[in-house]
Amino acid sequence: MARSGKVIVTCAVTGAIHTPTMSPYLPITPNEIAESSIAAAEAGASIIHLHARNPETGQPTPDPDMFMEFLPRIKQGTDAVVNITTGGGLGMKLEERLAAARRAQPEVCSLNMGTMNFGLFRLLDRYKDWKHAWEPEYLEMTKNFVYQNTFGDIEYILKEIGEGYGTRFEFECYDIGHLYTLAYFLDKGLVKPPLLVQSIFGIMGGIGVDHENLLHAKRIADKLFGDDFYWSVLAAGRHQLPFVSMSAIMGGSVRVGLEDSLYIDKGKLAESNAAQVTAIRSILETLSLEVATPTEAREMLSLKGGDQVAF
Repeated sequence: MARSGKVIVTCAVTGAIHTPTMSPYLPITPNEIAESSIAAAEAGASIIHLHARNPETGQPTPDPDMFMEFLPRIKQGTDAVVNITTGGGLGMKLEERLAAARRAQPEVCSLNMGTMNFGLFRLLDRYKDWKHAWEPEYLEMTKNFVYQNTFGDIEYILKEIGEGYGTRFEFECYDIGHLYTLAYFLDKGLVKPPLLVQSIFGIMGGIGVDHENLLHAKRIADKLFGDDFYWSVLAAGRHQLPFVSMSAIMGGSVRVGLEDSLYIDKGKLAESNAAQVTAIRSILETLSLEVATPTEAREMLSLKGGDQVAF
């Protein structure tokens, strides 16, 4: 694993997993997403990871026009690296998932490294009254949903977005097999180091939130990629801060944000993305670790620069 002495903090601001009923603090409108992103950057986030939502219903949307309502504001308000999803929302077609990245041509996009079951249906049991009819339907359908990210899909994204726009990727690995898929594309020369490998724990259908899995994922990534990657970790729900803290202790980077967890403490909702960034930054500084600035993150990841995007 590459070591710079700096920890990259990514903040995933809204995502496509949680729904409006689950938290009144989840950013929905372009204005909320912009303000929340800028505040997270001011709190210390090096990278801001972004999805868009329908401002009326909170439903995930691939509409590039919606992204363009907040992307220029974020760029104007902060120097943080902007990372746009290519995963979109569950059920979106591949071309829909890529629409915003094509329009914005960002420095970084997320890229899921494998087809998988993606089960959110267990969240149904936690809530009785829903703000919008789409919410329980969206969660229920994941019982029979397969999130498609084939080798062909991944290659297409690497060529269209990566080679096409000079965009680099946050490679989202939900299981150990996804690391081997990434190694295949590295061997083929379709991805080039330094890699940003995001190990993801706690999504039903992916690898579980077990500390032994965290250690194993790091071992396999080291074996496959040597010094050619920066390792980062995110964990769903209540496991967020403990797991990412362990990643930092092991020399890795971290991801927080309301996409991954709605909470700041046991039973206590986070009132902002900035609150989670502040919490992890406090932990990092207590561990005598230094948070990478956006400029340092760009250098570490060999990014093209904020002046080379299309927003």
